[in-house]
Amino acid sequence: MVMIKKQIHLNKNSMIKRFLVLLIAIQFSNCAQQQKVVNTLPKDNILTEELISKGIHQALVNGIKKQIPKLICEDGFYRNKIVKISLDKELKDVDKSLREIGLNNLADEGVKVLNRAAEDAVKNATPIIVNTIKEISFNDPKNILLGENNEATKYLKNKTQKQLHKSFKPIVKNSIYKVEADIIWSKLITRYNAIPFVKQVNPDLTSYVTNKALEGIYTMIEIEEKEVRTKICHRNTILLRQVFALQDKKSFIK
Repeated sequence: MVMIKKQIHLNKNSMIKRFLVLLIAIQFSNCAQQQKVVNTLPKDNILTEELISKGIHQALVNGIKKQIPKLICEDGFYRNKIVKISLDKELKDVDKSLREIGLNNLADEGVKVLNRAAEDAVKNATPIIVNTIKEISFNDPKNILLGENNEATKYLKNKTQKQLHKSFKPIVKNSIYKVEADIIWSKLITRYNAIPFVKQVNPDLTSYVTNKALEGIYTMIEIEEKEVRTKICHRNTILLRQVFALQDKKSFIK
């Protein structure tokens, strides 16, 4: 009996050792893979600004192609806690007051249709967004590459937000009409403004949904940028592997 227990104990120790060896092997394999990519850089660690710009462009476009489809399906905004369009203070007052008089279903529908409008608008505006990204230029691409995990997205937002808002707003307006958000919110506002002593409201839903939908787009692009920066497996082209290896090399030098 004692011998059996000793054998079981030895087997457990053996399994634990094998598991630890496997973990170490995986870790070294990942490091070796990363170092192999890093070693493909020129010995002087220099990549042209043009090449770096192309790599950043590609990472951002990948963000559109891989992440935006998640927004344009049904509930793409509504069920996504990261980008769901909620209500600002004015609209929250409307929502709260209607619920207090028992119009919960109408209030729920009001939130949902704003998200439905965003989903439809982003679907129709995706080509515009991609073209806008392709057309921007980077003043200092190397600093963007070696910056924070969302550095390229921040630059993109700063350079394109006004332009995209202008081209995106008419699409949102049409989507609001398409999903009948205008009809539902007309009922909401009419019922709210009929409540005694409330401050009358007349919200600009088109501008509100446009701003919130754009925020959602930039958020999803930022998620993909972080994936490309931190996970080699997300660099699905030679260009991405080569360009972002420079960022990795910075990590190895530290």
